[in-house]
Amino acid sequence: MPRSVNVVAARARRKKVMKQTRGYIAARKNVWTVAKNIYDKGLTYAYRDRKTKKRNFRSLWIQRINAGVREHGLSYSDFMGKIKAKNIDLNRKVLADLAMNHPGAFAEIVKKVK
Repeated sequence: MPRSVNVVAARARRKKVMKQTRGYIAARKNVWTVAKNIYDKGLTYAYRDRKTKKRNFRSLWIQRINAGVREHGLSYSDFMGKIKAKNIDLNRKVLADLAMNHPGAFAEIVKKVK
């Protein structure tokens, strides 16, 4: 009995990968073995960098808050310690947005904390 191969499913699987690698350069976009490896590598990077993005944004927020409170004569660590002691429940994302886009409101928070 001849071997049966499900070509329809295999082609669909290959088409899915080749569609995802459409914007890549040279053999990465049109050679199946290369495209498959690059596609897998890309998914690995995407998973890793979803975690890294959170880290980077938190770092950015801390820098913005620090720059904002330095204008009022405080350091970041002093400010965060005092804001926790006063039970002001604003996270770093909101504080950074206030420091950048609404300096008057941020000044009021700093004044309340001092």
